[in-house]
Amino acid sequence: MSSQTPSRRTLLLTGAAALAAPMLARPAAALDFPQEITRGNTASFIAQNWQDHFDQLGVSTILADTGSRALHFWSADGTDYRVYPTSVPRTEELTRRGLTSVVRKTVGPSWTPTSAMRERDPSLPEFMPAGPGNPLGTHAMYLGWPAYLVHGTHDTRKIGRRSSSGCIGLFNEKIEELYALCPIGTQVRLI
Repeated sequence: MSSQTPSRRTLLLTGAAALAAPMLARPAAALDFPQEITRGNTASFIAQNWQDHFDQLGVSTILADTGSRALHFWSADGTDYRVYPTSVPRTEELTRRGLTSVVRKTVGPSWTPTSAMRERDPSLPEFMPAGPGNPLGTHAMYLGWPAYLVHGTHDTRKIGRRSSSGCIGLFNEKIEELYALCPIGTQVRLI
């Protein structure tokens, strides 16, 4: 008769399995994660129907959903639908909602902070040329509302967060893609 002593690995695996068994036995729906944990997650993006927000698609269409922090794009014929993660305004007071359009587009935008921005943060420069430190990133699409844009950002930590002074921000590679898809006149709705 041989006596076998369990190995350290066997003991660890058996212990981990015993601890995990009650969790694995629960149905996934019963886990009920708090909403604040999943709200900012890209998995929380909800596909949108353009018909719920627009009468027609026009030359192309953007829906910026500040709640899920996602931008939805539809081509003029509705065959191209894309969703992008975004940054959104820091506060409700900075958030503008409603219907507007893209009125101007710029590659390599310069940045002039508004007087309200400089009042909130006096350390902001009066003007910043295009480049790596520019908060507008590599591409900008100006909306019909003064000082509101859909633009890129070099600070990727801002995407998925409430971090802007009113604009909708995208990763630089995503704004470059969206910029190419959206002609002047693209209708934009912020909800």
